[in-house]
Amino acid sequence: MPTYPQGDVDVVDAAGAQGAIQKLEATSELAVDLEADSMHAFRARLCFVQVGTDHDVFLFDTLQPGVEARLLAPLLGDPGRTKFFHAAQGDLQFLAEAGVRVRGLFDTHRAATLLGWPKVGLADIARERLGVELPKEHQQSDFSLRPLPPGMHEYIANDVRYLCELGRQVRAACEEAGIFEEVLLDCERLCDEAVARPDVGADYKPKLPRSGLSAAQLTLAHAIAHALHRKRLEWAEKENVPMGRMLSNMALADIATRVPSTPRDLARAAGVRGAFVRAHGDEVLAIVREQQDKSLRGELAPEREAKGPKDANRRKREELLKAFRVEKATERKVTPSVVLTNPLMDALIAHPPQSLDELARLPYFGDKRLKLYGAALVELLAPYPAAQG
Repeated sequence: MPTYPQGDVDVVDAAGAQGAIQKLEATSELAVDLEADSMHAFRARLCFVQVGTDHDVFLFDTLQPGVEARLLAPLLGDPGRTKFFHAAQGDLQFLAEAGVRVRGLFDTHRAATLLGWPKVGLADIARERLGVELPKEHQQSDFSLRPLPPGMHEYIANDVRYLCELGRQVRAACEEAGIFEEVLLDCERLCDEAVARPDVGADYKPKLPRSGLSAAQLTLAHAIAHALHRKRLEWAEKENVPMGRMLSNMALADIATRVPSTPRDLARAAGVRGAFVRAHGDEVLAIVREQQDKSLRGELAPEREAKGPKDANRRKREELLKAFRVEKATERKVTPSVVLTNPLMDALIAHPPQSLDELARLPYFGDKRLKLYGAALVELLAPYPAAQG
């Protein structure tokens, strides 16, 4: 019967951080989680790094002077020490921004996904594997509050309290299913791809209907959506709230396609609150009119995706690879992503290898896949080379 650490230690100054790190250095397996104020600030701050072992839970309060995530860099960057995370992608970006690169990652969420488990949330797996209930009522709480309310304090500690044992069980399940190498390769990819978080709103792309709008209407809708997006960033930064709380993507799309002309029209848009209309309605309508005038003058250019040389064989490669991974997954009784993850599929579709040596150099492909599928993949794709550009 596994035992779990009792209580937790608040790390609130430099001396406490050094003491905690010295104790953590004595173990080969760590459970790690992060908390930020993502739901409550324009640009989220890292508020806590929680680190657990089989005996201790340390809550590094990164809003306190002297308690910085980078102090954990040697510990988290040691590839010989297993770091159990659950759904690590966002956490890895926060850590990378703070100068911490993680090595030795085992992501229980990614592993459970590749195992094909029907429920892969931390609370679901903890209940299923350990019989432990992890309430999730604080998922959207403001972790920048100080002092942290007791319920939230327990919540963040529990996110790592059981994770070492859970990680070992998930790892054993991967080994039993014969997919351990594939999981580790995907965890390595997550670590390598983690970079500092993008600027707020930099990746915004409006989701607009492709049917029901003429080409001119669609061009206008894109222009309105982008103009309003730029303006909501200004408003959100000034008030220090998430941009989606100021004006959601759904609201932007509805305004852009239905094109309000009065405050009443604007108030009818999906997700638009009356308080927003009172505070910013006049500016929104002015932006809409400006883009309409540009459209009438023919000053709006339709959005076009950047295109390279036409690749007549691309669709065929995609179809062949999808069928290939389903067939091999059925043979091995694993999920298709074990055979080829989506990033590997994209790489093979874009640049089909012409030899086993070339395939072996594909990042995160691995020796096992090379042995099982290498020759077959090269032969499968050989008749369908990529366009030369």
